[in-house]
Amino acid sequence: MESSIATRVRNQLGRLTPTERRPALILLDNYPVAGLETVAQFARRAGVSGPTVLRLVAKLGFESYLDFQQALRDELERRLQTPLAKAPEKAVAAGEDGQGAGDFLAAYGRSIVENVERSLAELSREEFEGAVELLADERRKVLLLGGRFTASQALHLYQHLRELRPGVALVEGQTATWVEHLLDVGRRDVLVVYDIRRYQDDVVRFARAAAGLGAQVVLITDHWVSPLAAVARHVFPVRTVMPSSWESFSAISAVNEALIARVHERRWGPIKKRMERLEALRGQLAGE
Repeated sequence: MESSIATRVRNQLGRLTPTERRPALILLDNYPVAGLETVAQFARRAGVSGPTVLRLVAKLGFESYLDFQQALRDELERRLQTPLAKAPEKAVAAGEDGQGAGDFLAAYGRSIVENVERSLAELSREEFEGAVELLADERRKVLLLGGRFTASQALHLYQHLRELRPGVALVEGQTATWVEHLLDVGRRDVLVVYDIRRYQDDVVRFARAAAGLGAQVVLITDHWVSPLAAVARHVFPVRTVMPSSWESFSAISAVNEALIARVHERRWGPIKKRMERLEALRGQLAGE
């Protein structure tokens, strides 16, 4: 599976001229709509010339603007697929009883392993270490937020981080109460947000608001990349596609565990004291 165009753009940002960066950032901020406009409209939106847009498209690996737009349309179609539209081909061919599908568990296991291995191999080491630096800094408050399904991943990281450091909060419950978490958000704070296709509007709005208040956003997303990439300081696009109607969280969990392990390693001294105190408190509550 090829990288999404949003991922290509982020990977190329450091190699673009200042003029080429303008349409690139506009594309990320209005993804993928800006790229589906005509060259003239896209150029006008970005405040650059048509040839500048075409040079950007060429640097992204496309022979023509038409090829670029077709790739965006194909990607958009995949991003908007519902679980019904993603029925696995083998299951359909085998019928409802699933007979004839071979060793399902072995094949599924191989898909999980491939997702994890490829996701970790493709992650930018600079992005990873940058996110670790933010999470390890106890002067920064950390908020975690997930969507309908990815809330479980936000909870996973939250339950570990709160043992490793102070100032960690989980944004949860009714969406009407989320805004209360924004009251004290400032430039030294961090928001770790999980957003995969079909990207959740309330999650996107909250994260954009936090970024607008100065928060550093760490985005963990899927291969097609959430629109939040435009406001994120660090982006981890991982592979979630499986031979199933549902997305797999195996690679997301692997990123969570890697972040936890690295933060633990980087600040073992203070973390050791905190965990010793935690165990002492647990002993007191248990009557030991």
